[in-house]
Amino acid sequence: MTRHTTQPIDGQKPGTSGLRKKTSIFMQPDFLENFVQATFDAVGGVTGKTLVLGGDGRYFGREAAMTILKMAAANGAARVIVGRGAWLSTPAASNLIRQRGADGGVILSASHNPGGPDEDFGVKYNMSNGGPAPESVTSTIYDRTQEITGYLKLDAPDPDLDTLGESAMGEMVIEVVDPVSAYADLMETLFDFNALRGLFESGFRMRMDSMCAITGPYAVEIFENRLGAPKGTVTHATPLPDFGGMHPDPNPTWAHELMAEMMGESAPDFGAASDGDGDRNMILGAGTYVSPSDSLAVLAANAHLVPGYKDGLKGVARSMPTSAAADRVAEALGLDCYETPTGWKFFGNLMDAGRVSLCGEESFGTGSDHVREKDGLWAVLMWLNILAVRKRSVAEILSDHFARYGRNYYSRHDYEALPVDLAESMLGDLRAKLGSLKGTQTEGLTVESSDEFCYTDPVDGSVSKGQGFRILFEGGSRVVLRLSGTGTQDATLRVYLERYAPGPDGLDRDPQEALAPIIAATEALVGIRARTGRTGPDVIT
Repeated sequence: MTRHTTQPIDGQKPGTSGLRKKTSIFMQPDFLENFVQATFDAVGGVTGKTLVLGGDGRYFGREAAMTILKMAAANGAARVIVGRGAWLSTPAASNLIRQRGADGGVILSASHNPGGPDEDFGVKYNMSNGGPAPESVTSTIYDRTQEITGYLKLDAPDPDLDTLGESAMGEMVIEVVDPVSAYADLMETLFDFNALRGLFESGFRMRMDSMCAITGPYAVEIFENRLGAPKGTVTHATPLPDFGGMHPDPNPTWAHELMAEMMGESAPDFGAASDGDGDRNMILGAGTYVSPSDSLAVLAANAHLVPGYKDGLKGVARSMPTSAAADRVAEALGLDCYETPTGWKFFGNLMDAGRVSLCGEESFGTGSDHVREKDGLWAVLMWLNILAVRKRSVAEILSDHFARYGRNYYSRHDYEALPVDLAESMLGDLRAKLGSLKGTQTEGLTVESSDEFCYTDPVDGSVSKGQGFRILFEGGSRVVLRLSGTGTQDATLRVYLERYAPGPDGLDRDPQEALAPIIAATEALVGIRARTGRTGPDVIT
């Protein structure tokens, strides 16, 4: 055991999904070590504990895993369960923590952010329930980074992470496991794999784009090996340290190859994409894009058709920026529906308390209480199981859903790489006039209310303030504005636009056209384009 002297390093405050920085910053002397030691200290130490370790295979992940193993050994951990090659998707890591009764886990990922020596890296700690550390823990981690004077790291050779089995590092056991099998086995307990095999045997065609990221091996095992989908169903299936130069974010902008195929003349019946660490998803039908908010609502309305949810849902939860489409389903089914801040940790409390079994975020994240993370491949399997039972296309299922519940036209506009001071000044000015917006008329709309979202957790009573700005218009339309907590530099302003159409008319419009009055009203009230000099958003989803 060796104690290394260090000193605090600025910029180690975890966000909604751990600490994310440029890879080169994490590679600086002591940067990773300081943060890991602060994390171990913040959770009461790891002496005698069992941890799970793995990540999405991005650049520097393997080296970081070696460092963390040596630090865990020096800090007295009893066992670390690590995915072969230091690979584990985020939902698979959550499952292993829960399945093995581990005390927590370290996930090496920057999720949907690009990877490579000039791109992004991240470290996140998950608790014994398999979910992300709550704010009370991340705050303690940050406090510890500001006062740290030393870290513990064993002087030892790098362990073999490519051979399954156990080895020793000092007094600690390193257990290298297949990163895929336990997760794939879990999926077989939730879904009707016989029905899904029959779906593919019937000639059903699917395209799964894993974007050169971690879900490639999982998708090949599940769809091609276990369900019998034709070889080649999964594209970009090999995880690469730089994701093949791709931006592994499953949205229409970055998954453009899949979008082109699914909107083409000979499109497959179903398409899906996942992100860097496997916790996000995009769903498509032939000629049909399904927004994440609508996907959550459709899954809520049809979950009873899937074996793992045949007895119905306990409740539904969505992040505040996500559209209210799921609320309408929950109301019709007599279910509680919770509106939380962005961040999966808020859903974890509700799931642990048995209040909800289905959760979703508009940022392409959906999941259930089978783990405590959002889960991209799970969402794909949910859709496939529903398609197998209902024997209707994605477009037909969406049409049926809108006819019954109405349609929440919805879109997110991202303004990326804004100067932080400009973004904060713009939202600060909005904050100052929230109390005077009621009754304001613009673009044919009247402001009904406006506020800065504050959430009181119904389970533990904790309060989360400053969670985004809401401007609600009469008739059920609204705009939400918030700064993203997932980037590594500058600021990303996310603008969420929503307009409700009850039907039966007006359910088949282009979303951007239907939202045009909301977009114009937002510019009139906030002045995003005028103040940033941008002609429009960088990404529209």
